[in-house]
Amino acid sequence: MINGSLLRDAIISAAITINNRKREVDELNVYPVPDGDTGTNMSMTIGNSIAELKRLDDRTSAADVASTAASAFLRGARGNSGVILSLIFRGFAKGLSGCTEAGCENFAEALQLGVDAAYKAVMKPAEGTILTVVKAAAAKAKEAALSTNDDLIFWNEVCSEAEAVLAKTTEMLPQLKKAGVVDAGGMGLVIIFNAMKEIFEGGNIAVPNEAQSQNDFSADSFRTAVSEYDDEINYTYCTEFMLEKKENCPDVFMLRAYLETIGDCVVVVDDDDIIKVHVHTDNPGNAIQKGLEFGWFINDPRPKIENMRIQHENRVKEAKTAEEEGFAPAEQEKDFGFVAVAAGHGLEAMFTDLGADVVVKGGQTMNPSTDDILKAIMKTPAKTVFVLPNNKNIIMAAEQAVRLADRNVCVLQTRTIPQGITAMLNFDESQSLSDNRINMTKAFEKVSTGLITFAARDSEFEGKQIKEGEILALENGKLAFTEKDINKAAVKLTKRLAKGDASYVTLIHGADVTEENAEQLRETIQSKLNDKIDVMLVNGGQPVYYYIISVE
Repeated sequence: MINGSLLRDAIISAAITINNRKREVDELNVYPVPDGDTGTNMSMTIGNSIAELKRLDDRTSAADVASTAASAFLRGARGNSGVILSLIFRGFAKGLSGCTEAGCENFAEALQLGVDAAYKAVMKPAEGTILTVVKAAAAKAKEAALSTNDDLIFWNEVCSEAEAVLAKTTEMLPQLKKAGVVDAGGMGLVIIFNAMKEIFEGGNIAVPNEAQSQNDFSADSFRTAVSEYDDEINYTYCTEFMLEKKENCPDVFMLRAYLETIGDCVVVVDDDDIIKVHVHTDNPGNAIQKGLEFGWFINDPRPKIENMRIQHENRVKEAKTAEEEGFAPAEQEKDFGFVAVAAGHGLEAMFTDLGADVVVKGGQTMNPSTDDILKAIMKTPAKTVFVLPNNKNIIMAAEQAVRLADRNVCVLQTRTIPQGITAMLNFDESQSLSDNRINMTKAFEKVSTGLITFAARDSEFEGKQIKEGEILALENGKLAFTEKDINKAAVKLTKRLAKGDASYVTLIHGADVTEENAEQLRETIQSKLNDKIDVMLVNGGQPVYYYIISVE
């Protein structure tokens, strides 16, 4: 039998282990678009339980450990993989309810309850994913519980079956087969189960790795570098710049070697014609001067130097103020309120202007947790709160917040920023909840969305060979084509979207696009479209996407 202290240690060790190996899981993602990767989301979800579990003493029952973990998982759930993981462990809490110690039959029931909850939460469950792996593990658990009472034999069989089915996922999904990899979510689950099994076998709790090297950052993920190192600032200035290579450019390795002598968190990405640099240093001038030996600075984007110590101090002050003020749910003063998820100063302001009571900072690559969304709901002074996730990877986390709130919550399944904007524009305060839900949904489903972004990794997707850094055009969530030039991609994609009876095109440009370039693109698109179609320009300031294109 497995007691509470053993189960507690197993979950803590699993959380540390998946955090240590999250990059390994992230790299299995075959979709080239930058996103909140699977390993990271699963790590943050289970990691949310560590502090609470450490507060439990050795006398705590298995039931209380499972309940504590499940509650923390739910609040910390991020992305679809994180939500599914939280639902699996919610099954643990139900299956182990009332158990001081848990045996094979208890865990078999717990796994099946987790499978049932996970499958119910996914609208269109796909086989060859984490769902397939946990379903097979649960089936094997039921079978093993009939033949043994030995916990170690039981968990060995469960983990072996999970590993065997994980290996088969490569053949279950075409995109996995082409890439020659297994499913990332399934891999994350296998890592977690194996880490728990090691504790049950008498092993020691895993030790966190030292800060992982950041030299494998993708070229455009520099924008997150400051937040990655908030807890350990050895140098003051985050320095970033891009160079066009000289004709007889020296070996770029020499630039990296020099930067490592004056700072840390060094990232040097050597593309065919461009060098992209990120370094934390006390001497940004020296880094820039050294860069000139290898090429010429590019104006767009311009070199950037930020004082991380000041940024960190400001964030600490903000967090302290929030903690001192405490958290109290807002009074339900009005009938309807709105929570929207968005990233970028322009988009956040736009949703606020449209009537959003709270804007949760997040989106692609920045999936907010269920707890983040719940807190926003509770801050909204309304009896009924509409939640606009505005990203397919955030919908499930938002839906998990519904049952935790003290007020009525309606999650509209908006998958893009333009859909969220259109939903809010079609809200009618004089209508009922049911009528508004129907009318808003009908309206946002008519919106076509185009996205211009970059490939985060080399990959082969839907028969296309894609190189890291290449420009990607997404049409209503699906990869449409690739390009070398941002503006060419935006023009081509807009023309595809604006076919038929379109009346309005809105170009929302991101943080990596200048106002001048965006206006030139607007004029180009306007000249190529029907005169009856108005093309509007908005500075969204969003990361990841150079342009978000809305066509109505």
